[in-house]
Amino acid sequence: MNPATTHAFEPTRWLTVGGRRIQTDSEGYLLDRSQWSEEFARALAAQEGLALTPAHWEVIRFLRDYYFEHGVQAQVRVMIKHFTDAWGPQRGSNHHLHDMFPRGGPQKQGNRLAGLLRTKGEH
Repeated sequence: MNPATTHAFEPTRWLTVGGRRIQTDSEGYLLDRSQWSEEFARALAAQEGLALTPAHWEVIRFLRDYYFEHGVQAQVRVMIKHFTDAWGPQRGSNHHLHDMFPRGGPQKQGNRLAGLLRTKGEH
């Protein structure tokens, strides 16, 4: 097997969104980012036991906007600075952001819900 193509053989999962089956990797990251929608985010959040609040949507939209503006995913320190400025030091803290996204914090669970790829170094 060619090591460059082993990712194609990772186990995949399917998430039904609006009557369509959307393929994700074994951890719920979209395989085709063009299939992202708010409905996808709601379905994945429900599957992960997370009720999305307006604050969650602010983080998801920030992650998507940052990615499409900069071509890379936002680092946690960038998120903390942004949300500390927007929400104040307590709500914008790393601890609060991880409480909001209990399955891997905003950089993992947030990126999954935002339809972005795994962060560098994730397995």
